[in-house]
Amino acid sequence: MIESPFAPERRLTFLGTGTSTGVPILGCDCPVCMSDDPRNQRTRPSVLMSFPAGNLLIDTSPEMRIQLLREKVRRVHAIAYTHHHADHLYGLDDARLFPKWIGGPVPVFCERDVEDYIKRVFPYAFREESRDWAAGFIPKIEFHPITPGAEFEVLGQKILPIRLHHGRFTVLGFRVGGLAYCTDVNRVPEATLDALEGLDTLILDALRYEPHPTHFNLDEALAVVDRLKPGRTYFTHLSHGLDHESVEAKLPPQVRLAYDGLVLPF
Repeated sequence: MIESPFAPERRLTFLGTGTSTGVPILGCDCPVCMSDDPRNQRTRPSVLMSFPAGNLLIDTSPEMRIQLLREKVRRVHAIAYTHHHADHLYGLDDARLFPKWIGGPVPVFCERDVEDYIKRVFPYAFREESRDWAAGFIPKIEFHPITPGAEFEVLGQKILPIRLHHGRFTVLGFRVGGLAYCTDVNRVPEATLDALEGLDTLILDALRYEPHPTHFNLDEALAVVDRLKPGRTYFTHLSHGLDHESVEAKLPPQVRLAYDGLVLPF
C-alpha cells in the first residue's frame, strides 16, 4: 500500500516554468532577469501531478531537488518523461532517495529512446557491480515503455501519452482526464489535436514573442488555444523575453502564464 498523505482531489504543481537556461539567465541584466517579481524566477520545466495514491513527477529537471524541497514534496512515487533533453532529465540522480521512501524501485514511464538514453547517461545506475556496493547511492528505477496513443495506468490514474513535435525531435505530452501537459512543442499533429479536444485545462509551450525553430512563440500558442478552446490555458517553458505582469495583461482572460509554485486542482 502506497503511503498517501494527499487530499482526495487531484492537483498539478508547476515545479519549473522556465526554458532550458532558466530565468534569470546567467550574465543577463535584462529587465526580466533583474525583476523583483517572483513569478519571473523560473527554474527548468517540470510538473508534479498529485493523486490520492501518490505523486507522479513529469521530467526530472536539473533543479529537481530544489523544486521538491521548495514545494515541501515528501514523496515521489513514479516518473514520466516527455523526452530526454538535459533540462528535462539531468536531475535524475536525485531520485536515488525515492526508493527508500516508497519501498522499492521508482517506476519510470517513457519511450524506448528515452530509456536507452538514460542508460547511456547514467550507466552507474545499471551496472550489476554498482548495485552490490552502492545501495542508496544510485537511482533504482524500473522502466515501463509507453507509446503515444496508448493509455497507461499509474497510481490508479489512466494517462494518455500524445505525440508532439519539437523541431526535428518527437516528444510526448500527457493527458489526464480534462488536463493536458504539452511542453517543448512547435507542432501538434492533427491526430493529437483530435486527442486534445474537450479539455478543461491546457498547459502549453509559449517560449517568447519571436519565432523559434523548436518552440511555439506566443502567437502560435494562442492559435492552438483558439483551435482547441479549452476552459483555461497556462503557458509554460517561458524565456526571459516574457515579463509575467505585462504579458498577462495582454492575454485573453482564460489564458494565463504559469509560474513556479502555482498549484491547479483538476
